[in-house]
Amino acid sequence: MGGLAEPIVDHETEKLDMATRLRGVSRRSLKRWVRRGIVVAAVLALIPVVLTFLYLPSFVHPVSTLMLKDLATFSGYDRRWVSIDDVAPVLAHSVIMSEDGQFCFHRGVDLGELRGVVDDALAGEATRGASTITMQTVKNLFLWSRPLGSVRKVVELPLAVYFDAVMSKRRIMEIYLNIAEWGPGIYGIEAAARHHFGISAKQLSRRQAALLAVTLPNPIARNPAKPGPGLRRLANLIERRAGRSGAYVGCLD
Repeated sequence: MGGLAEPIVDHETEKLDMATRLRGVSRRSLKRWVRRGIVVAAVLALIPVVLTFLYLPSFVHPVSTLMLKDLATFSGYDRRWVSIDDVAPVLAHSVIMSEDGQFCFHRGVDLGELRGVVDDALAGEATRGASTITMQTVKNLFLWSRPLGSVRKVVELPLAVYFDAVMSKRRIMEIYLNIAEWGPGIYGIEAAARHHFGISAKQLSRRQAALLAVTLPNPIARNPAKPGPGLRRLANLIERRAGRSGAYVGCLD
């Protein structure tokens, strides 16, 4: 009767105030994570940009992401860096004629091949590969193989254009030949030549060069030292093309 009246509590208002505060905290937290994500993405994008310049001098011997994976998993690998001057020219010619016939003419990306892939995809047809040697080089140096291959391609294309603009064709080929995989734990043409044929990369014959070149698309399943009928037929074709490659390989001179 004479006591104080109990305060009237509006529980609905309290709930609304709490929800408003939580939404404010959530928005601030989301913005913070977005900012952090942008910073991380910017740093990751800068890594290949900076490394490309570091890889310009011939005395620098880059390693691939697959080689780093082998180190991280204690698998080990065999890679013996060799100057492009110490590689039989027919090997580089064979690789160009097998992997990227327009290597000396495009700017990192073969737009004609890329348009063909897009047209095939839009028509619902099976798409063919359009990966250039430059694209394969940046993938091996900076990116991953699988999964999320389509996401990788979005990153790979501008990187290839940038890499080609900074690097000479000869240096791109030198790096590619020294980081390409030629068998389980076998990286680079010198290790490949010694592993498969027991000779140095400089001693490779036309036939051996062609066999090594056609192994590149699937080095785990294909063995250039023990080629099956299909691999021999491909090697015959590449050997003929390399023999008359002419201007297609002129950028390596």
